[in-house]
Amino acid sequence: MRMTTALDALNQRIVDCEACPRLRNWCREVAAKKRRAYRDCDYWGKPVTGFGDPKARLLVLGLAPGAHGANRTGRVFTGDSSGDWLYRAMHRAGFANQPASISRDDGLRLEDAWVTASVRCAPPANKPTTEEVLACRPFLEEELELFDRVRLVVALGRLAFDNYLAVLRGKGYDPGRPAFAHDAMQSLGGNLPALISSYHPSRQNTQTGRLTETMLDSVFQRARRILAG
Repeated sequence: MRMTTALDALNQRIVDCEACPRLRNWCREVAAKKRRAYRDCDYWGKPVTGFGDPKARLLVLGLAPGAHGANRTGRVFTGDSSGDWLYRAMHRAGFANQPASISRDDGLRLEDAWVTASVRCAPPANKPTTEEVLACRPFLEEELELFDRVRLVVALGRLAFDNYLAVLRGKGYDPGRPAFAHDAMQSLGGNLPALISSYHPSRQNTQTGRLTETMLDSVFQRARRILAG
């Protein structure tokens, strides 16, 4: 109960956050103008919280909500192609009950996994500033404190990878200088969770073939084996 109460309180602070005027103005503008395909949808237009199993041993860290994805639906990695790729891979690895990620009420449930983002508001051109990443970092720090059962972190993209390592260093840990590479696993020492880096399932990567579904499956199948072992 204490974990649930603390997580609910954190999520409410995330949704209420107005720390970054550029991001808040952009999210509201996108929500007001809408994309033609979603003109009949009510956009969320607010910061987006994490989603999944509060008892998770796997934490998946992404970049930020998509302007017409999570900024529209209100659930991280939901309503766009990045979420389609991610949750299909998680479903095949046994972390999700279904491959579809369409809306907050589509019945998707995660088992033993929590999905979150480095930045909680959709940034223009998917590029948050350094200051915006720093402003959002305390939310991730608190999330990591709450999810004390996490044994493995999957960082989707270089920004998430660097941001997670920066959080550890800020807490006084020395994770070394691991290099980012797709499906590379790092043992960070001590009691720290292991870290797997992965290319982000963005259109920039999936449409160019830099990331294939087989490559993303490899990441989450490895995660499943680690937790099973």
